[in-house]
Amino acid sequence: MNLTAKLLIIITLRNLSLIFIKYTVYSYTEEGEAAARFYFFTRQNVYMLIINNFEEYQSHLGKELGVSNWHKIDQEQINKFADATLDHQWIHTDQQKAAVESPFKTTIAHGYLTLSLIPYLWKQIANVCNIKMEINYGIERFKFSQPVLVNDEVQLKAKLTSIANLRGVTKVVIEATLAIKGQQKPAYSGDVVFLYHFI
Repeated sequence: MNLTAKLLIIITLRNLSLIFIKYTVYSYTEEGEAAARFYFFTRQNVYMLIINNFEEYQSHLGKELGVSNWHKIDQEQINKFADATLDHQWIHTDQQKAAVESPFKTTIAHGYLTLSLIPYLWKQIANVCNIKMEINYGIERFKFSQPVLVNDEVQLKAKLTSIANLRGVTKVVIEATLAIKGQQKPAYSGDVVFLYHFI
């Protein structure tokens, strides 16, 4: 039977806005061996998983890694994405026309805008330490399930489905699901692939 000990320590105050708490879990096996897993909690009560090496990463294989904070997509962000990508289709940028002609009665975020949020939201779920480089290697089997309306809040959920050591380069596949607050269907789901060069 496994036993678990928990230790909470307030460790820092960053930018006078977020209080971070280090949360250390030691899981003891029947043989008495201890395995530590480290987390940080934010004021929003969402934890960040701390991963220091390949072995720690591998220990989470097949498990949910956590969720990000909720992120609100407003019209300003949609407009800036339209400018950056030259995609000014009225369903995204023309609020007056969308209110009359769109089946959603409002503007919607670009699908690729929501996809581009993955690196930002992923950093709220896991902090992979002791690396020289991290590369967004690809996306696989992605499906958009429903649109994200302007001012919707979204949250990334992540699960580790694959990890491999390729001659010193760690390749991981994360099952990513973008939830929409108040909606049963996610905005999308699919796999994202990261490469890490651990020190």
